[in-house]
Amino acid sequence: MTGFSARVEQVSISGIREVFEAAGEDAINLGLGQPDFPTPEHAREAAREAIAGGKADAYTSNKGTRSLREAIAEKYARDSDLDIDPENVIATAGGSEALHIALEAHVDIGQQVLIPDPGFVSYDALTRLAGGQPCPVALRDDLTLDPAAVEAALTGETAAFVVNSPANPTGAVQSVEDMREFARIADEHDVLCLSDEVYEHIVFEGEYRSPAEFAESDNVAVVGACSKTYSMTGWRLGWVTASHERIERMLRVHQYAQACAAAPSQYAAEAALSGPQDAVEEMVAAFEQRRDVLLDGLADIGLRCPTPEGAFYAMPEVPEGWVDEVIDRGVVVVPGEAFGDAGAGYARISYAVDIETLKEALEAMDAATAAVR
Repeated sequence: MTGFSARVEQVSISGIREVFEAAGEDAINLGLGQPDFPTPEHAREAAREAIAGGKADAYTSNKGTRSLREAIAEKYARDSDLDIDPENVIATAGGSEALHIALEAHVDIGQQVLIPDPGFVSYDALTRLAGGQPCPVALRDDLTLDPAAVEAALTGETAAFVVNSPANPTGAVQSVEDMREFARIADEHDVLCLSDEVYEHIVFEGEYRSPAEFAESDNVAVVGACSKTYSMTGWRLGWVTASHERIERMLRVHQYAQACAAAPSQYAAEAALSGPQDAVEEMVAAFEQRRDVLLDGLADIGLRCPTPEGAFYAMPEVPEGWVDEVIDRGVVVVPGEAFGDAGAGYARISYAVDIETLKEALEAMDAATAAVR
C-alpha cells in the first residue's frame, strides 16, 4: 500500500470530535461551537431567490461575487472604519478554509507559527499540514494572549503569529492596547499577524478591535465569517482580506483547492451582511444572559472561571477526572488539553443552548464535582 505523507501523519482527528463520539445520543451537548439560532430569514430568502433565478448554477469568480466582496468591504468600513478594496477579499468555504489558504501561502517547510495555547484546534493542525512548526504561546491568567510573550517567542524562522479575539476556546477579548501591540510587532519584525475575527460581533464586555486598524505595513491578514455572527455554520461562508500581494498568493491555493465558495451561500452572506442586524443583537443578548447563568452556576459549584467577555464559551478550571464524570452524567464538555498542553486542568463549555438546558447541565456538573473532590 502507498504510504502517507509525514504532514498528515502529524495530525489526528480533533479531540472535540472524539468527545462527541464517546457521548450518548441523548446527551446535553455543551461541546458544540455552533449557535442554536436560525439563520436570519432574509439571508435564507436571498439564497432561495438566487437558486430560483438560476444565479447559483455556475461558478462565481474565484474570489467570490463582486457584490459579496463589496458587502464585506462595506462591513469593515461600517464596523472598523477600515478601507478595504473588494479586490483584496477572497470568499472562502468558511473561516476554516480562510485560515488554511493563509497558512499555505505564507509558511515554508519547517517555519514556525506562533499560536495561542490553549487555542482553536485548527491552528496547530493547519500549520502542520502546511509543513510548518506550531509554537504554542501560553496565555495569561485571564486567558488573553500577551503581546510581550508573542514578541519574546519570535525567531528568525517565524513566519506568522495567530491572534484570535473574541477567542475560541476561552471567550477572551483582547484589549485595544494588545491589538495595537500585535500590529506593532507585525510591523517592526516584518512577520505576518493572522487575525481570526470570526466571533467579532459576539462581545459582552471590552471592545472588539482588529490589529488591521493599527498596522502601518501589510503584515496583517484578517479572517472573518458569517458562521457565528449570523448562525450560518452550515452555509460554509467565510473570507480573508489582506494586501493585494498576499491575496494573490492565497488565491493560488484557493482556486485549486476550492475554485470558489458555494454560490447560494455567497448570496445568503451578502444579504446577511447588508441587511438588518436585529437578529445579531438578539442573539448576542441571549448569549450574555446564558453566560451569566453559567458563571453563577459554576461559582456556586466552586469552580473558578475567568469571565468570558465574548464568543459563547467558558473555560473553568476543573479537578482531575471532572470531564469524564460530567460526560458519564450525560453532558458533553471538551477537555482543555484538546486545545493545547496549557489547556490541561481546564474544560471548554459552550453555552449555545437554552437556559433550561444549561441549568440541567449545571446540576450534572455539581454532582460530578462532588464525585471527584
